[in-house]
Amino acid sequence: MFGLKEAEVANLVRGVADPDVDRDAIEERFARATWSGIAEPGDRIAGAVIEALGAPRALAAVVERWSAETLVAELGVNGAISESEAQQALDRWMPRLNSGNALVALRQAARFGVRLRIPDEPDWPTGVRDLGEHGPVALWTRGTDQAYRSLDTSIALVGARAATGYGEHVTMESSAGLVDRGYAIVSGAAYGIDGMAHRAALASHGMTVAFLAGGVDRFYPSGHDALLTRIVEQGCVISELPPGSSPTRWRFLQRNRLIAAASLATVVLEAGWRSGSLNTANHAQALGRPLGAVPGPVTSAASAGCHKLLREGNAICVTTPDEMAELAPLKETTPVAEVVTRENTRLLDAMSARSQRTAEDIAARSGLSVAEVRSQLGTLELDGLVRDGSRGWTKQSPAAGGAA
Repeated sequence: MFGLKEAEVANLVRGVADPDVDRDAIEERFARATWSGIAEPGDRIAGAVIEALGAPRALAAVVERWSAETLVAELGVNGAISESEAQQALDRWMPRLNSGNALVALRQAARFGVRLRIPDEPDWPTGVRDLGEHGPVALWTRGTDQAYRSLDTSIALVGARAATGYGEHVTMESSAGLVDRGYAIVSGAAYGIDGMAHRAALASHGMTVAFLAGGVDRFYPSGHDALLTRIVEQGCVISELPPGSSPTRWRFLQRNRLIAAASLATVVLEAGWRSGSLNTANHAQALGRPLGAVPGPVTSAASAGCHKLLREGNAICVTTPDEMAELAPLKETTPVAEVVTRENTRLLDAMSARSQRTAEDIAARSGLSVAEVRSQLGTLELDGLVRDGSRGWTKQSPAAGGAA
């Protein structure tokens, strides 16, 4: 397979995908894993070639060193790629054509429990498809399946790294309030607003997803190592770059398009005049996603970017979680506040979204009696907040549980 031992490729792919995938599925996933390391995020030519030829044949074209003329001819009139564009793309891809890199990425992914997702899968994020030829060829995810699937009911909260106390307070209230209303929280795990959005979602027992500009095995920024570890345990970390990839300025900008595309709406909570979060806002606007901005003190330079979005009419003024939820209403949700009481908060704190725990274990962790735990677990299961597995109970979000 692409000059490699088929058994080795199959074992590596099955380590990051469904173990029962057939040969064609293995070939598709290996080709996309390889492409994720060959083409930079958002490479339109790579997207067009893969769309027209399929990932395996597109990879074969590079491996077999097709000429630009041959590539354009194979794409046909629907390819919409000139010969000069094809040649420039081939010149970009060839230096990275190394099968060993793909094998290393797959081994590293298996080591860290990373899963490789491709567009053909039914749970591929709906909004990401709107990126078309600029979309990711694959997504590398690390975390819970529930959080990954929660992207279809998510709102992105983004803002300045150098956040003020005002910005962090509004972010905390907004994130917690949206979780209470059934939304997952998406952000970029940066310092400031992003970090607070993730923390508040986790503290509210909600789903949160962090999009990274490097590999999911290399947490960035390093100061958020503990936060990202918690997100992996209870939420999901996603990148379109293979494990081992380092973040660059270009990749941060391209990462922002995924944040905007994967979410139902984007809210900028605090942003300076040149804040990178304005780039996310621009992607949201280009994709036709609802865009909100939180106003700040007129004397604060940290809110100048938000005021710019509001003044130019690109964003809707939002000041509360209710107003943010109005940007992208969910059809049927059960607010967590209605089903999480003071009595069962201790029980939920003693549970994990990934590890199954018995009623006896939960009782010991929470300080409740086994009888109380079993009684509350039954109620919370009906509300979609917990799930009974083969070896014990796990915590889940209302949206993942299908509560209504």
